[in-house]
Amino acid sequence: MASSLSSIILQNQKASAMTQPDPHGPLCDTPPEHRAPAYFACLINDAERLMQYAAEIGLDVSNETRHAILSARAIYPAEWTEEAAANLLAAVTTLANRLKPVTAESLKAYHDDTRPTVRSYLRIAIVLACIIIPVSVASFVTSALSVAVNADITKANALAVKLRAQLGPPQGPGEALAPLPKGLSEADLISDLQDYASTVRILNARARKLNYFIIPFHRIPSEDTGTPEQRKQRFELPIGIPDPIAARDNITNTYQDVRYFAQSILTDIAVFYGAITSCILPVLYALLGTCAYLLRSFEDQMGSRTFTPSAANSARFLIAAIGGAIIGLFNNFTVSPDASIPPLALAFLVGYAVDVFFAFLEGLLKAFTRNASASNPPPKVGPA
Repeated sequence: MASSLSSIILQNQKASAMTQPDPHGPLCDTPPEHRAPAYFACLINDAERLMQYAAEIGLDVSNETRHAILSARAIYPAEWTEEAAANLLAAVTTLANRLKPVTAESLKAYHDDTRPTVRSYLRIAIVLACIIIPVSVASFVTSALSVAVNADITKANALAVKLRAQLGPPQGPGEALAPLPKGLSEADLISDLQDYASTVRILNARARKLNYFIIPFHRIPSEDTGTPEQRKQRFELPIGIPDPIAARDNITNTYQDVRYFAQSILTDIAVFYGAITSCILPVLYALLGTCAYLLRSFEDQMGSRTFTPSAANSARFLIAAIGGAIIGLFNNFTVSPDASIPPLALAFLVGYAVDVFFAFLEGLLKAFTRNASASNPPPKVGPA
């Protein structure tokens, strides 16, 4: 029983040894003069891919080409000959010339590298979108609120000056109410006071919204703290406005603290989001433009089956980032007297067409070099 089992194991080892491919040849027991180089196995696979694609698109392949490929598959590797290798190389050359720009490598990538490539591009696009969308929204909101806060400060300043001219200086304690100046109606005065108090309340509300977009937060004015009744006394006019001067002074005291609070936030917003808009967002938009270009090129190449993975795509992202950083150094680019391109849109275009942008820079550099050469001609050498 043991001898029969050992004989079976020995037979299996011999069979596996006969089918085990040698790294320098097809079979271990094949004579050296009939061993085929290992790269011919890949060449046969490429030839079969090309022949299959030719059949799919209805391209007529000669019998010699077809026979050379099928024969190479049938005799490889045990009965490999120099004539079979030559016929295979000639067949692959013929198919490659007829199927240009489709290649065996692109056909292999069409079947094997499609999903990994799409996933990598999709992953990059999602990461960029997760950064660009919140930052762009925050920049847009802060920009709109900053413009509104500046307008409120300008309006409140004008109302404060107007009410000071209409009502005069603040009254001391115990002084009688001064009569209204001639030509000033009570309705106009009350309307200005209400507009003044409303502008201060709106300014405070917008400044508090802006405070959420910066870190660290600014301290809220003391007038905006306490109970609702205390806040109402500081921000609202008294019912009936029995003393217009006291009401004006109360709102002015509140406005001074609110204005300081708002202007401090505006300064931080301008620095923080100005740096993001000028230095970070152009780079991100340029990378997004490159991602859009690669996806569009991938779609076209997959349709024509000419896509091949390339390490140059990684370099393209780096070049786009450099171009976006350069674009962030400039302001709006004027296309015509009535149209201009903002830097972020131009950064996206630079990322989408990196080659065009750097060709433009090279042409600009040549123009500067030409002008410098024209302004400094070489000195003339006279006769000895």
